Amino acid sequence: MELLDRDGLTEREFLEQYRAGDYERPSVAADIVIFTVTGTEADNPRKLLPAKELRILLIRRGGHPCLGKWALPGGFVQPDENAEQAAARELCEETGVTDVYLEQLHTVTDPGRDPRTWVISCSYMALIDSSRFQLQAGDDAEDAAWFKVSYRLLREHTELLEEGYVKTLTCELKLAAEGEVLTAVIHRTVTAKLTSRSITYTIESNDGLAFDHGQIIARAVERLRIETDEAGIALHLMPKLFTLPELRQVYEVILDKELPEAVFQRKVGALIVETGHSTDNAGHPDSRLYRRNWVDLQDHEDRRGELQA
Repeated sequence: MELLDRDGLTEREFLEQYRAGDYERPSVAADIVIFTVTGTEADNPRKLLPAKELRILLIRRGGHPCLGKWALPGGFVQPDENAEQAAARELCEETGVTDVYLEQLHTVTDPGRDPRTWVISCSYMALIDSSRFQLQAGDDAEDAAWFKVSYRLLREHTELLEEGYVKTLTCELKLAAEGEVLTAVIHRTVTAKLTSRSITYTIESNDGLAFDHGQIIARAVERLRIETDEAGIALHLMPKLFTLPELRQVYEVILDKELPEAVFQRKVGALIVETGHSTDNAGHPDSRLYRRNWVDLQDHEDRRGELQA
């Protein structure tokens, strides 16, 4: 027997008379923070490796709103796709980047975040080896470029409550490319009470970034650092084969600190295996080539899932 609701309607009858227009509906966008680590010219020619920099991909908007400002690659989700499919499609259309690692980051729902209409953003984090790709700006973008990322704590303030606390970290986000420097000051506020805990992000100042993309980038940097420290996600930024010094550079540039040898070895020892091959500097310990240890990486993927939950 088919169930009836309180008005005596079957599900088919209810759907026939249902009017979606009675409720205001948001547009849904997918925005992507694409990370890579690139080499720079070595300051000291005696160094075996050039310095590394953490970078993200931005596109310069070619239309209103935020005309001329730099934004994350992204666009609106179409009716025949989910948000992850939209993110992959927009990456290809706007930058020519395809087949990359994507992870959902956060859903941004702040009112008024887009001057056009009510827009909810499903944000994603992507990790790639930049040497694999040749960037190209899409139809609705004037340019696409890699920006060096700096994200550092400016100050910290804690207010104690009767049963809990409010802790605010104020951080500066700085993005630099040739001839361009973009900055934003962002507050990350944690409110912890006896039975609840919440985290909010607010933008104090913004120079050059479109919409609230500074907040999304800040969340992505924090996620990348946590998962690099705890779960080895940095391996997604590496080529198929790499040396230990190269991998250590990537860890240090993401975490923004030097890692003692013993600490680094504990973090990566189970995640990689030696291939038996070397770079052109054969015979030097740092020239040995490694690859991912796919067996043990499964456990770390499970740990990453727990971190995201």
